[in-house]
Amino acid sequence: MVAMRRYGYRPSTFPFRSIEKEPLLFSLGFGKMAEESESVRVGMAGGEPGIEALPEACIANAISLTSPRDACRSSAVSAAFRSAVASDTVWDRFLPSDLKSILALADHPVDFSSKRELFFRLCDRPIFFDSGKMTLSLDRSSGAKCYMLSARELVITWADTNVYWRWVPDPDSSYCSLEMSNSLDHACYLFGLSCQSGHEFHKARSMFSEVAELLDVCWLEIHGHFNSKMLSSKTKYAAHLIFKLSDSAVGLDYPPQEASVKLGTQSSTNLVCLQPNKNQDTDEEDTDEEATGHVVPQSRGDGWMEIELGELYNNGEDGDDNEVDISLLEVKGGHWKDGLIIEGIEIRPKI
Repeated sequence: MVAMRRYGYRPSTFPFRSIEKEPLLFSLGFGKMAEESESVRVGMAGGEPGIEALPEACIANAISLTSPRDACRSSAVSAAFRSAVASDTVWDRFLPSDLKSILALADHPVDFSSKRELFFRLCDRPIFFDSGKMTLSLDRSSGAKCYMLSARELVITWADTNVYWRWVPDPDSSYCSLEMSNSLDHACYLFGLSCQSGHEFHKARSMFSEVAELLDVCWLEIHGHFNSKMLSSKTKYAAHLIFKLSDSAVGLDYPPQEASVKLGTQSSTNLVCLQPNKNQDTDEEDTDEEATGHVVPQSRGDGWMEIELGELYNNGEDGDDNEVDISLLEVKGGHWKDGLIIEGIEIRPKI
């Protein structure tokens, strides 16, 4: 508001009007700055100055108070907005406040030339840490942190007893260990990634070098643990098991598995079914979920399935330092199970 008065603007006459459509692109705290429209008129009749009269730093600071999604949309408003959106002022606000310490723990250095480039790099390509057993990425629309705990990072009962479980490279992948530049770390896990040198890696179904395959157990127990400080504050999260089933998988349809997510006094529980009827299509699965109360898997675009285990809200108040416990259990039925292939557990914002 100070900057607006300095340049002769009054809140009631701020120079933005919609032409044809209903709003809304976003609000910046001092009136409607832009509206979702096929064309936006900048400036007003009578010779009053337009938005270009405001310094770029003022526009950038205002845009940084919105969201990554709205910032990208705002670049269509005017040339001044496009220039402001590209500034580090905007994207530094959208990046996690503790990103410097996170990058210091990364398995490989992360190269970037601007904060905007870094933001989208983290949205599109997770960084690996803890010797390749965990990943961090950012949610594109909000900038909230997302994590993936690999199967090796989980606590799986009997996982090191080779008659019950085995650790193998993803059976559907063509993963190979190659030495790459820092800017292309773990590129061989990604589908269709073209390298600067002209090489193209083959599709690999898992981003991790190995997965856990269930051979035969009657006691299924899986836990994941991490500190709530890792998460973005004031954000609702959901935890998803990322898995596949082999063609010969049995014993995972009944009884249903018990899933839970706990943080402090919060506790979210679900009854889930890892192996719903193979003859059901997606619509029937949704109907079955409504009828039984059991959560069923959903297909992902990367060749895996996911199932929601539970949710939590990270308040992120000062001094909060609690452990998040995620679990999946089936220990009561006594049924033998096999054919479950686990990539890990993903924790991401829940819209």
